[in-house]
Amino acid sequence: MPPPGPLLLLLQLCAAAAPRCPRACICTSDLLSCAQRGLQQVPAALPPTATALDLSHNALVQLHRRWLAALPRLQALRLSHNLIAALPPQAFHNATALTHLDLSSNCLRAVEPHYFEGLLRLEELLLYNNGLLRVDERAFVGLRSLRKVYLSWNNLTRFPFRAVQGLTHPHLSTLDLSTNHLSSIPVEEVAALPASIRNGLYLHNNPVRCDCSLYQMFWQWQERQLSSVQDFLEEHTCVASDTRARSLVRFLQYKKIFENCSQSRAPPGTPETHATALVGDPLLINCNVSTPATPAYLWVSPRHEPIMPPGNSNRTVEVYRNGSLKISAAEPWHAGVYVCMALGKHHQLHKTHEVNVTIRYPTLDGESFSTGLTTLLGCVVSLVLVLMYLYLTPCHCFQGGKRAAAPSPPQECSAQSSILSTPPATDGPSRKISSSRHVAFLEPTSGTIGLAAKNPKLLQIKSDSDSVSSVFSDTPVRP
Repeated sequence: MPPPGPLLLLLQLCAAAAPRCPRACICTSDLLSCAQRGLQQVPAALPPTATALDLSHNALVQLHRRWLAALPRLQALRLSHNLIAALPPQAFHNATALTHLDLSSNCLRAVEPHYFEGLLRLEELLLYNNGLLRVDERAFVGLRSLRKVYLSWNNLTRFPFRAVQGLTHPHLSTLDLSTNHLSSIPVEEVAALPASIRNGLYLHNNPVRCDCSLYQMFWQWQERQLSSVQDFLEEHTCVASDTRARSLVRFLQYKKIFENCSQSRAPPGTPETHATALVGDPLLINCNVSTPATPAYLWVSPRHEPIMPPGNSNRTVEVYRNGSLKISAAEPWHAGVYVCMALGKHHQLHKTHEVNVTIRYPTLDGESFSTGLTTLLGCVVSLVLVLMYLYLTPCHCFQGGKRAAAPSPPQECSAQSSILSTPPATDGPSRKISSSRHVAFLEPTSGTIGLAAKNPKLLQIKSDSDSVSSVFSDTPVRP
């Protein structure tokens, strides 16, 4: 066999040097998908032509340094739904073309300054649902192309807003901090943000305390029709009580309550009151707030709706002058935590008090069981008496206390006195007989009704000196 030519050897060497598609992945011209493969490590050799790499829904625990050095064209990297708890230095080295990075649904606890070094073209950064506790002020330094950052569904108690002030991120338009644990928002720092950032600054679903400055800031954003407020109007709530985050108030839907308010905390350690009522029973809840002069009271329902004096429109819930709340007829949907707020002259919030209302259905105790049994027995006895009246009523065959004359036919007094009898043999042909299987009904000729059966039995009236009785006879009785 002749030795291979130089061109053939060069092609073989190039084919051996070029990395092939990993077995656990699917490769196309510039797309590489390794999702849902149960990978615990990143495949060793990746095609350098890939512009999008999907490693989501695996079991990756860590990423090695410079692991993207062989992918200079990479633009989108998806690492969501893994077990990554930290990123090493130079984790994204040489990924200078990367614009989309998805690290959501991992186990990151902090965002350190070195995590995203070198990502000069990064535009979208997804970090939601990680359990983040802290974001370093220098975490986004150098990311001048950054447009959208998603940090929702984490455990952040604060955020360094000063890190995104000025012109450090001129293209930033979305900063999602919703559904975290932010108890306070630095209004001055947020107000200093560029207008483009405020339009996409999402702060809803955070347990922030009710504050006048906070309300005024969001109210101005609503007046300017900012999408961050308009799109989630009902989710913007504040905590009216420091004890628990259950007493939330949708402050943007009820402006008149908070227009002139000022923050005032409830005394620490205030015990929570419990109230219980049965379905259909009235319930009175007291507002245990001791203030020297409280001109007005306000209740917040479990549905985060305010209840102001005198109550709701149909008066099923009323608020008295002393602050007490009355529910005329308790229903299951009335259960929950009610918050009483004592307001000053200018709707200043003095103190708050929580009441946990429980609504129960009545149980079948001994008294109710006895009442039901008595009613049932009464119905049965009444039914028996009616049946006895219908079927056991005696036949009154006397008229004025005198005996009926012998020649006259018997008088029908009830259903029990109807006796089958045969017509007399002397009946004329004018009598019409309507026969059936058992009984024949004869039309009366002289105002009386006669009955006949197939086996004729004649009913005769036998007079006696002591009594009058009706007897059956198989043969006609001769006079």
